[in-house]
Amino acid sequence: MAPDSESTWKQSRFSVVIPAHQEERVVGRCLDAFWPELAEEAEVVVVANGCTDGTADVARARGVRVVELAEGSKRRALDAGDDAVTAFPRIYLDADVVVDAPALRAVADALSGPQARAAAPRVDFVVDGRPWAVRAFYAAYARIPYTTRGLVGLGMYGLSESGRARFGAFPAVTSDDLFVQRAFSEGERVVVDEHCFRVETPRSLAGLLAVRTRTAQGNTELAADGEAAHAVSTGETLRSLLRDARSRPSTLPSTAVYVGVVLAARLRARRVPREWYRDESTR
Repeated sequence: MAPDSESTWKQSRFSVVIPAHQEERVVGRCLDAFWPELAEEAEVVVVANGCTDGTADVARARGVRVVELAEGSKRRALDAGDDAVTAFPRIYLDADVVVDAPALRAVADALSGPQARAAAPRVDFVVDGRPWAVRAFYAAYARIPYTTRGLVGLGMYGLSESGRARFGAFPAVTSDDLFVQRAFSEGERVVVDEHCFRVETPRSLAGLLAVRTRTAQGNTELAADGEAAHAVSTGETLRSLLRDARSRPSTLPSTAVYVGVVLAARLRARRVPREWYRDESTR
């Protein structure tokens, strides 16, 4: 029986939706980390959107279901993925993330109750071999309140059935993970600390700036309906880093790098707000 057959899916206890745009070089790595180990447990769909490369072929070769969209749109890919699967909890996974089957099971277990919850494993930023500035940025990033207070997102998040019912279609924003993070209070976000998922950090400062520019675009979009809350969050981040630098002067260089990169990204986002920025150094 094929792993993605209808009869198998009826027995699935959770779903995994993977939007993928021009991800031929990484989607196989993503799938190989947990498939086919989860073939009898999970509905897995890769939504190849606006792809002119072999993304869909690489995914099909692994035996998972593939949905193809002509338009390159992560928002539409997420919605199409929702339409293609049935099981809850539901996990949304970027194609360049690496997470194993036990971690996915643990997230599904954390979301199995009736409460509205969002969950993810602990994030592991891969910084080996990166330039000093990139390593310094992520050292500071790991200390900010956004990261330390129930971080779900950055390429992976899971939602319980009642949590997914909190909103309808995905909004037309750049940062869906940030949207989800802000849709749930700290007490509703679960970090499964005993497991992690790997995020490859940019291999160059230019790649890091591209990633942070896209983040700045997403922040601006989400702040349109809540600018004051966004300003408070930004101020809290800066105050937290400065307090840390005063108590531990050794962290001052990484704080300076973080602030410099974030400010540069914001300026760039304002100048060319509609351009899609992506780090290509890890693909």
